[in-house]
Amino acid sequence: MKRHILFISITILGFISIQAQDVTLLSKDDLTEKVLQNSKLLKISEKSYQEAQADYRQTNAIFLPNITASHTAIATTNPLMAFGSKLNQEILTVNDFNPTLLSDPSQIQNFATKIEIQQPIVNLDGIYQRKAAKNKMQAQDLQIQRTKQYLELEVEKSYMQLQLAYKAVEVMEKALIASEENLKLANNSYQQGYLQRADVLAVDVRVTEVKNQLQSAKSNLANASNYLSFLMDDESYTIYRPVDSLFVSNIDKDLSLSVSQERADVKAMMMASEAYKAMSKADKMAFLPRLNAFGSYELYDDEVFQAGANGYTIGAQLSWNIFEGSKHFAKSQKSKAEYERSQLEYEQYKSKSQLELNQASRMLEDAKNKLALTQLALNQSEESLRIRTNRYKEGLEKTADLLMAETQYAEKQLEYYQTVFEYNYALAYIQFLTQ
Repeated sequence: MKRHILFISITILGFISIQAQDVTLLSKDDLTEKVLQNSKLLKISEKSYQEAQADYRQTNAIFLPNITASHTAIATTNPLMAFGSKLNQEILTVNDFNPTLLSDPSQIQNFATKIEIQQPIVNLDGIYQRKAAKNKMQAQDLQIQRTKQYLELEVEKSYMQLQLAYKAVEVMEKALIASEENLKLANNSYQQGYLQRADVLAVDVRVTEVKNQLQSAKSNLANASNYLSFLMDDESYTIYRPVDSLFVSNIDKDLSLSVSQERADVKAMMMASEAYKAMSKADKMAFLPRLNAFGSYELYDDEVFQAGANGYTIGAQLSWNIFEGSKHFAKSQKSKAEYERSQLEYEQYKSKSQLELNQASRMLEDAKNKLALTQLALNQSEESLRIRTNRYKEGLEKTADLLMAETQYAEKQLEYYQTVFEYNYALAYIQFLTQ
């Protein structure tokens, strides 16, 4: 008896602790908006896109010039350097051609300011590298779209789980009320000598079981609510209540049974494969020569930041890296293998997506059939409980039969709502796969 009182006390305390928390109404639209605003998963995906975008912008270097500026100061007695410095400073005289001075010059200072420009003209491997970077950036953008679609599916699922949790609590609260009423009837019948003490204890055990199930249902409700807080990146962990109840979704259009090639993640895989293809071509183009223009403007003086003399150089360079220890050959083979691997991964991904869609379609059909059966079983168990309860009040039904009917009715309610959840989720999952 003491253990029974202790259990009831713990149950009541658990109920009070849940009720004491703030309960906030939440609609699916509001949940979706907050998740898309605050989801770290989506923010991570956006950062990956920004990385790919920065990589693509780096490839502007194949079109834009490279400009550098430098200021160099030297002091030298090196014959060649000294003669060249005077020549650059335009201060060379006839006396400087004296062999003695040429061979053993005095220390000379030289300050040079130089501006250099390098302009790519023909860089074929760079063009394909740029194309690969663009494909990668587009693939990341498509991944953001797919991440949003996944989060919307996760919102749909978690919101329905919260609805299901409230239905479970509702069922168990009604079962508790019914079992407590039966306990009163059993006590009255026992006092009048119509029932044995064992029957009353059996009904009392049933009440305890229902209270335990009710407490578990409330814990599941809190867990489902906390998961919504996690999705919204909300650390307050408020207990949420959905504004609408769990109901069977309607199919307002014919569902497609094939995976669209335009689906964001499928298209992203294709773009990733195109990126590998472009890199493979870039490595092949590395065997071809490059044409670059260059130019420089120099200022020279024997004092710092002065410009006593100046000069410029312009030109073009055609360079061809013919052999680099077979490095280019191996790199080209590697990029070709990576492209072929990406093609296989793309085809496998499409096949797997179609397999998932086929499985989801069968899951929806099974849930649809199960929904009809559980609805029928629920109606039958409800009618059976009503009949047995009336007969029990008249003393025409065994206590064990009433308890069995009561337990079965609660189970059938929970099974029906679970089936509604499975059906709705299967429908949402198919829409996600065919998006």
